Amino acid sequence: QVQLVESGGGLVQPGGSLRLSCAASRVTLDYYAIGWFRQAPGKEREGVSCISTDGSAYYADSLKGRFTISRDNGKNTVYLQMNSLKPEDTAVYYCAATIRCGGGYNYWGQGTQVTVSS
Repeated sequence: QVQLVESGGGLVQPGGSLRLSCAASRVTLDYYAIGWFRQAPGKEREGVSCISTDGSAYYADSLKGRFTISRDNGKNTVYLQMNSLKPEDTAVYYCAATIRCGGGYNYWGQGTQVTVSS
C-alpha cells in the first residue's frame, strides 16, 4: 500500500514561492509517476503537474513557467516548486501516485494547504 504525505504548504504573499514535498513510504517511488492536484474552495479539483518514472514533466498550460516538478528517487520524494504565486493559486494541494501520467491515480496524500494572500 502506497502512503503519500505532502508538506511545505503555508501562507505566502503574492509573488512569493513555496516548495511542496510529496514523500512516500511503504513503497519505492521509482516505479510510479506522481501527479500534483489542487482544489480551491467551491471549485473542482484540477491537475497541476505530473512527473513520469523517467523524469518527463507535464504541466497544466496555465501554470507553465511558474511551477516546476522534480523527483529525488534517493529520498523517495517528489517536489513541486511554485514561484510567482498568485491569490488564485490558493488551494489544498494533493499528490497522487499512478503507473503513468494521464492514467488513473490509485493512491492519494492527505493534502497541504497553500494560501496566497497579503
